[in-house]
Amino acid sequence: MKRNALDKLLEWKNSSRRKPLMLDGARQVGKTWLAKEFGRLYYEDTFYFTFDAEGEDLSPIFNTNKNPGRIVELLGALREKVILPEKHLIIFDEVQECPEAMNSLKYFCEDANEYHIISAGSLLGTCLAQPMSYPVGKVNIINVYPLTFDEFLAACGGPLYAAYNTMNGTDVLDKVFHNRMLEAYSYYLIVGGMPECVAAWTEMKDYAKVKEIQGELVALYERDVLKHHGRINCDRILLVLRSVVSQLAKENEKFIYGCLKEGARAREFEGAIEWLVSAGILIRTHNVSKPECPLNAFQLLHHFKLFMFDVGLLKYMSGLPNEVILLKSDHQFKGPLTENYILQQIRSLFDSEPNFFSHTASSQGEIDFLLQNGMDIIPVEVKAGESVKANSFKNYIDKYAPAKAIRYSKLEYRKTGAVTNIPLYLAGKTKELI
Repeated sequence: MKRNALDKLLEWKNSSRRKPLMLDGARQVGKTWLAKEFGRLYYEDTFYFTFDAEGEDLSPIFNTNKNPGRIVELLGALREKVILPEKHLIIFDEVQECPEAMNSLKYFCEDANEYHIISAGSLLGTCLAQPMSYPVGKVNIINVYPLTFDEFLAACGGPLYAAYNTMNGTDVLDKVFHNRMLEAYSYYLIVGGMPECVAAWTEMKDYAKVKEIQGELVALYERDVLKHHGRINCDRILLVLRSVVSQLAKENEKFIYGCLKEGARAREFEGAIEWLVSAGILIRTHNVSKPECPLNAFQLLHHFKLFMFDVGLLKYMSGLPNEVILLKSDHQFKGPLTENYILQQIRSLFDSEPNFFSHTASSQGEIDFLLQNGMDIIPVEVKAGESVKANSFKNYIDKYAPAKAIRYSKLEYRKTGAVTNIPLYLAGKTKELI
């Protein structure tokens, strides 16, 4: 599969500020494949070591050695080869299972940075959320997400991906191609971007197989929660995860603790939410008190929404039938599903993740997302169809007069004053189109 993250890895390889690298992201998003493929493409040889229970016991090497040169020598001896700096890539997988190996990255950074090391692991984000559990300031971090829509098109092959690459907003897309892109977008809502689901879809075009894999993935994440024995009650983590669909289905998508159980309070579930966000399973967007730069300075930390990290898994968890999406039927969950899709496509495009803007005490309504692009604050309206009337969006533009505003919809690309209408399938090109 084509993964855009390979470009970031190449930047890391060639950077003068290169440190040992950690690939962070939810389970099964393709971190291990990405590291191995990068090694295959850009190094003379790759040395892969895993710390999971089924792999060889590597912990004695790290328990008894702090010298990175000695560690590399011993790892090479295991493979009966000499590991060379610069020319070879070392991969530590499931590194969170061996704290000493994770801690060794500090010594590689300080004393042997000529060795190129990539580490990855399940629930690594939950380790990174604890400052004392990893070498602070001694590693680079790249977030790995599910396949975006353009990566999905590339995996599917055919002329649509080639057409996608040529689109720059000024070209008027042929109506037939526009409709075919919207059809592919509908498939993406069902399949999502998890690599195993995309592979099953491209090979078999079997909705049942995709659904089966999605069920297995959701069960895997729930098992991860049940295996968690930290200070956070695993039952509370499960309650939050299983409530995402119903929370988004409300007219007001703001996360309500009382919807988890009667009498629930923030202090009971804040840790559970943090765990799911750190694990990469949920995406959190905050309301802001004012649409000014820097947006993160005005976040209302108690007022937020939670989305799934993959739209296909959200669709699966909602139980929404495929035909509802394929036949373009109206349904209550259309808006939240489309917002989740847009968030998934744009979250890595800007310096900070999207926020939203809502003044519940006023009649101004809500702005689905606010993006910060340099000094510009860009309001975003997400429409699931071709009907684009939105009083709250218009009121915002009238009141704040932003230099740029974005509407995502099923309409073709067009620009009217400050508002750029971007077709849903071109969300990944947002920065280019504005």
